[in-house]
Amino acid sequence: MSATVLVVDDHPVVRDGVTMLLRSDPSLAIVGSAESGHAAIERVAELCPDLVLLDLRLPDMLAPEVIAGLRRAHPRAKIVVFTAHGDHQGVVAALEAGANGGLLKDVAGTDLAAALRRVLHGERVVDPRIMPDDGARSNALARSGLTRREYEVLRLAAQGKTNPEIAQATGLTRNTVKTYLQSALHKLGARNRVEAIGKASEAGLL
Repeated sequence: MSATVLVVDDHPVVRDGVTMLLRSDPSLAIVGSAESGHAAIERVAELCPDLVLLDLRLPDMLAPEVIAGLRRAHPRAKIVVFTAHGDHQGVVAALEAGANGGLLKDVAGTDLAAALRRVLHGERVVDPRIMPDDGARSNALARSGLTRREYEVLRLAAQGKTNPEIAQATGLTRNTVKTYLQSALHKLGARNRVEAIGKASEAGLL
């Protein structure tokens, strides 16, 4: 019995390419495609695929939002994000939002099929080129002077979370979240959270 796959990408060339790559693998069957986040959530509810191959950058929604919607529509589906860039921050945010894997689009057909099969068997598969070296991040954190808590709050802000959402995710009060953010802004020499996220990204923290 083939595992069913839904391909979500706003580029027809990519959708067709993935279909071609996976066609030769009898264990995987593409049951449909979608070109936007909203369409993906509708289609996953309708088709109930075993796995969703999700482009990291869609025109209408951020990947973590799409993943949350897919999880609500069909909780059992495995979700693998697919990106053309080793977009560390975006992939990390997607994995934290519940994705089961992250792959680069230049992966060869046999490798893609093998990676998807591993995810279907319950593994978390992430291309080693995507995830930054934790040692490098620790060094950047030490240089920035940010505490772990300030870094954690800033990282959640970088995912687009509001202060109340950050408070809920960390178990902190809203006032404490605000204090940590202000402290992080001060240490990074930033005037607002957008600037702080930009500076933290440049410093290799995000």
